Amino acid sequence: MKNRCKGNLPALVFLAVLLFAWQLGAMKADAAYIIPSPVQILVRLWELREPLFTAHLPATMLCTGVGLAISVVLGVLLAVVMDAFPMAEKALYPVIIASQTIPTTALAPLFVLWFGYTIWSRVLVTVLITFFPITISVFDGFRAVSGEMADLLRTFGAGKREIFCKLKLPAVLPYFFSAIKMAVPLSIIGAAIGEWLGAQSGLGYFSRRMMTQLDGPGVFAPIVLLSAVAMLLVGVVSLLEKRLLKWRGES
Repeated sequence: MKNRCKGNLPALVFLAVLLFAWQLGAMKADAAYIIPSPVQILVRLWELREPLFTAHLPATMLCTGVGLAISVVLGVLLAVVMDAFPMAEKALYPVIIASQTIPTTALAPLFVLWFGYTIWSRVLVTVLITFFPITISVFDGFRAVSGEMADLLRTFGAGKREIFCKLKLPAVLPYFFSAIKMAVPLSIIGAAIGEWLGAQSGLGYFSRRMMTQLDGPGVFAPIVLLSAVAMLLVGVVSLLEKRLLKWRGES
């Protein structure tokens, strides 16, 4: 625990210096509607705690959870298919890469036109952003599996199922957790983008509403909350990774 605190000390010092400089700059500018100070943002966050925590945060988390779940299933399925069938890799890999070249802000309004102000327009934005790192990371994990180990298992009579369950699946788990840690912040960003461009609830929608009222601290308050939630979720995933992959640390 003590070593961990020492390891995080440089980051904490840098964050403190950054916040202090931000506070001084905001006080000097004296224009809270453009550059609110960290103190003003925290005060505004406390003032808006009821609508943020009871209405808008649950809406964003629901969208994030549904979108992330779909992305995990879709991403892992695509990675398994591409690993099992070389022709599928040749057909799907370029399409997956091309999907990330389309600006999300250009597709989000189309999703709103197709699905209206329902959760599915925001979920699709989240899926579009998050399934890519999951697919590519898990597929890279499959490709990193030693061919010699697979050949050795075949010599002992193991079939494709046994090789997948006993060799490939354990080997790909670290890649899977790394992908999830990347996808969690992206899923929250995707949900916020979808809410910003077309929604009736959520932290992204609330931030946009505060912007129309020239409420600078009110614009930043949902953003700070989103960042805190993202860091908390990534920490939970990291904790699960350490608990489930103890063998990785031992090796």
